[in-house]
Amino acid sequence: MKLTKILSLTLLTAVATLTLSACNNSAQVQTETETRTITDVWGREVTIPMEVKTIITLGPGAPRLAAYLGVMDMLIGAEAYLTEDIFILRDYNPVHHAWLLTLPIVGAGGGGGENNGFPEEIILLQPDVILAGFDPEAANELQAQTGIPVVSIRHTTGLATESFHNAMNVFAQVVGAEARCEAVLSFIAYAKADLYNRTSGIPDSQKLRAYAGAVTFNGRRGFAGTYSRFGIFEAINALNVATTPSIDGFFEADFESIVVWDPDVIFLDPGNMDLVNAEYATNPAFFNSLRAVQEGRIYAMPAFNNAGTNITYALINAYHAGIILFPEQFADIDITEKAAEILEFFLGKNIFDQMAANGLHFNPLIIGE
Repeated sequence: MKLTKILSLTLLTAVATLTLSACNNSAQVQTETETRTITDVWGREVTIPMEVKTIITLGPGAPRLAAYLGVMDMLIGAEAYLTEDIFILRDYNPVHHAWLLTLPIVGAGGGGGENNGFPEEIILLQPDVILAGFDPEAANELQAQTGIPVVSIRHTTGLATESFHNAMNVFAQVVGAEARCEAVLSFIAYAKADLYNRTSGIPDSQKLRAYAGAVTFNGRRGFAGTYSRFGIFEAINALNVATTPSIDGFFEADFESIVVWDPDVIFLDPGNMDLVNAEYATNPAFFNSLRAVQEGRIYAMPAFNNAGTNITYALINAYHAGIILFPEQFADIDITEKAAEILEFFLGKNIFDQMAANGLHFNPLIIGE
């Protein structure tokens, strides 16, 4: 009898051992199948959970993409600038500011692609994935510091560049927002086609000559701060007097060149008008010699780049510039209504009045006031 019991116990033990072993193997297989590999914008292969539930966004453009994709509720940490008042220069901030203030601070925010995350705070929160506007070296560094997968979604500024599309697709794959991503990119494509097609057949000889000055680029700029190959103007086929074949992007024009260009219409960032007015006080003759100043054809073009491009603000600027430069072709566009459409689609809320109240308006300007 005792021998029988011993044999039975031995058999039960063996079965239990085999069962536990099988369960452990099953668990191991399940764990392996619960991960997937994402290729980020730099071609880095990053292993992430099959289902991502919590994220942290860091660096240029990352929180904005989360807002556009409608996944801000997945964030469990925020960047340090959110400890300040509402920051209107980032379009998503007024909409999500109150909620983001409740989150722990996990990074400095903004930056030029370097690692500005706070590893200790991130480790405490244990997000599934960190989505960062980092260079590859910075992404690798933060991943090594935290043991948490870091997927880079860094992209260039501009009105929905190819790298923006790539970043959106990568972000969407991580968080499972592919349908929303497709809708956003389709909206942008339709808007850009609409802007372009309205003016594509107009010869340069029939266009008003435009200049965009006092632009914000790596800080505030005076009147001479401008763009060659300016994306807003290119979107509507505008004639940009500052286009210079040897320059692609921002540069400081000299006042002599601007006098020679003598644009018909001038657009200025209203947030930099104090700098322009200070320049006017020291050199009124220069400004008063310009045709656009004499004829009162100076208009606001609010800044749309801040830690990445606010696609919302850029599109609104493009439609507003179209209304000013091509009034016949844009006669059906009311900028208030168009802005509401754009802002509500991307952000879920129309903040146009809030923009104006904080200096991002589209009114005519008078230099020297």
